[in-house]
Amino acid sequence: MHYDVFNGDADGIIALLQLHLSRDKPHPKDSILVTGVKRDISLLKNVDRNKATSVTVLDISLEKNVEALSQLLDKEIAIFYVDHHRTGELPKSKFLTTLIDTDANICTSLLVNNYLNNEFIYWAIAAAFGDNMQASAQALADKHNVSIEQQALLSELGVYINYNGYGRSIDDLHFHPAMLFKTLLDYANPFDLISEDDSIFYQLQAAYTADMEQAKQATILIDNDQLSAVQLADEPWARRVSGVFGNELANAAPNKAHVVVTLNETTHKEAASYTISLRAPLNNKQGAGELCVWLSYRRWSVCCRRD
Repeated sequence: MHYDVFNGDADGIIALLQLHLSRDKPHPKDSILVTGVKRDISLLKNVDRNKATSVTVLDISLEKNVEALSQLLDKEIAIFYVDHHRTGELPKSKFLTTLIDTDANICTSLLVNNYLNNEFIYWAIAAAFGDNMQASAQALADKHNVSIEQQALLSELGVYINYNGYGRSIDDLHFHPAMLFKTLLDYANPFDLISEDDSIFYQLQAAYTADMEQAKQATILIDNDQLSAVQLADEPWARRVSGVFGNELANAAPNKAHVVVTLNETTHKEAASYTISLRAPLNNKQGAGELCVWLSYRRWSVCCRRD
């Protein structure tokens, strides 16, 4: 039994999409899908070690899943691991195949795109845009003569898929990531999806637009030459939009860092707590990952992205 374990954001979904659609490098079509909200990255523990014969893992930190990974490898289960996040120390096993690159300008879908020799270039570009890797997406699009108009549509698609992954739980999302993946499987070419007036593209577009309008009324905590910080409420729309709103702020002011602070649900007896979504300056992509690791060791509830 094969398991596909993937992040519920644009990068994870589109990485798996490319593998399933590929003709050149066939991927097991009948698989158990293991995914969740974007910030749920400890997914490998959900694989049944007594049933799995092989596992593909996409866009979740190996460092955060190393215990479950080691247990699967001890059972001599073949693992194909593709990712761009911190790894920690890699387990040594003949059953582990990795495709990992932690460069700040690459994402999992771009790694899969290289692995598949640009077989689904439009999807790879959409994923890069969705992961807020604007320069990488544009460079790849220009290399393959993708027009400015097409780039804009692929950017929208990537952002909407990414937006759908944010939430405290699956209940906050418009579509379960596994369901969204299965829907996208019908479209080897994303422009076929976009051309359908009633497709999931337009459903997500309407939802995204409504949530972003509310986000633009966010409370400004800090705004100077080095940092901007805004606070969102404990509401489903705020949890859905926190990541993509952070990306929009980063793109609008690429020379400074950005923080989106979202209030967590608390009881009247608990002190207020927050989830922090952090973006390093796009023109100086460094430090965010290290800062978030430091905070996580101090029991902060932090979701960060190095970009």
